[in-house]
Amino acid sequence: MKLEIVVGNIVKQPDLEALVNSANANLRFGSGVAGAIHTAAGPRLEEYCKPYAPLAYGSFLVTPGFKLPNPWVIHVRAASYTNHDDAPLILEQALVAMLKASEYNHLRSIGYPAIGTGVFAFPAELAASITARVLSRHVDIAPNLQLSRLCVSDANLLAVYQHAFEEVGLEVNAARSEAVQPNHL
Repeated sequence: MKLEIVVGNIVKQPDLEALVNSANANLRFGSGVAGAIHTAAGPRLEEYCKPYAPLAYGSFLVTPGFKLPNPWVIHVRAASYTNHDDAPLILEQALVAMLKASEYNHLRSIGYPAIGTGVFAFPAELAASITARVLSRHVDIAPNLQLSRLCVSDANLLAVYQHAFEEVGLEVNAARSEAVQPNHL
């Protein structure tokens, strides 16, 4: 699997088959990534999600991308680092669910945010370490995934994730930066 890290807007990745939404339990418009994805996809996304709420920890939902340039959205749910004792385990389950969703739906390319580091308040180093551990098992979970792109908001977060990935032996392809838009999620 080719692994990329970019500083850029999660909803500005038109070459990917699916984007990953760090969803809230109700699968509704929210702050951060959930807000950006719902805004870009349009109101039909929230309407489509209603019958599937609440989204349980460790599960996923794959929906159409609607107005996004990406055909699919994979919704996974993390937990608040400050409010859940099991937040690291729940983050790991969300990342595994992301990979399982890509495999079950025959997706070859996905883009995802630094799940947990926004409103869920995970320390970046911890979230990066958990993400790296899960991605290092991608061959067992999602062997057909060819491109995995992490979209982060700034160069500092890029460096944290790049270091964590390299620590577990993941080869990161040359990280590229994009013109970061306002609300650079």
